[in-house]
Amino acid sequence: MTAATIVPGAARTLKNHVSLGQTVRNSFSMAWRGLLKIKRTPEQLVDVTVQPILFTVMFTYIFGGAIAGDAMNYLPFLLPGILVQTVITTSVVTGVQLREDMDKGVFDRFRSLPIARVAPLAGALLADTVRYAIATVLTFVAGYLMGYRPEAGIGGVVAASLVVIVAAWSLSWIFAFFGVIARSAGSVQGISFLILFPLTFLSNAFVQADTMPDWLAWFVNINPVSHLVTAARGLTTGADVTGDLLATVLGAAVVVAIFAPLTVRAYMRKA
Repeated sequence: MTAATIVPGAARTLKNHVSLGQTVRNSFSMAWRGLLKIKRTPEQLVDVTVQPILFTVMFTYIFGGAIAGDAMNYLPFLLPGILVQTVITTSVVTGVQLREDMDKGVFDRFRSLPIARVAPLAGALLADTVRYAIATVLTFVAGYLMGYRPEAGIGGVVAASLVVIVAAWSLSWIFAFFGVIARSAGSVQGISFLILFPLTFLSNAFVQADTMPDWLAWFVNINPVSHLVTAARGLTTGADVTGDLLATVLGAAVVVAIFAPLTVRAYMRKA
């Protein structure tokens, strides 16, 4: 029996009995679909290709002399901050594209297929990890071409990259939730950036917290983004960042524990 011959009611019955293995295979198939969308519309990668390079060059040469006395002295401090800002901002795309697919009726067509109901959601989240990886690689490549040499070597770079990608993946559950419950893709983007911009700029991504007023430094020091930036920065320099790394990992786990069930429950009501 092919997907074309299955009526929606029958497909829904089949999906209720899909095995775990089939769910995993369906999720990876949906992830592959997401990657094919990027191949056909490469402009979707502008935020993870142009942005990290542009921000790294601009911030280094515009603010480096004023903040660190020299652009090259500022680059090791700045690069992890640019990485965090770029990758977690990219996680917003998960919710935006999810809402666009739902508005266009794509998910309505998925209902008629004998696949796991949660597969399109899981596939979207899996596909976006590739975007995070691309942004991460290009950020470090741009820094390397500008003269950046991490003290902890390639091992520190890989460790920092994994931590940032995991944090961004956890945040994507929040934006996926917005994508399911929001009325439009524009509202998802607006709400998401309203949350992310203060968190990224009111952090230690670009300047040290001790250079700020006491009331602002207090917020910067408890900002989860600051913990993530400090962890990534420390991993690339070989510093001890046990506390910040633990806070980042626990924070990511808490976000997933809260928003993954909420997102799946809200999505399943509409799938």
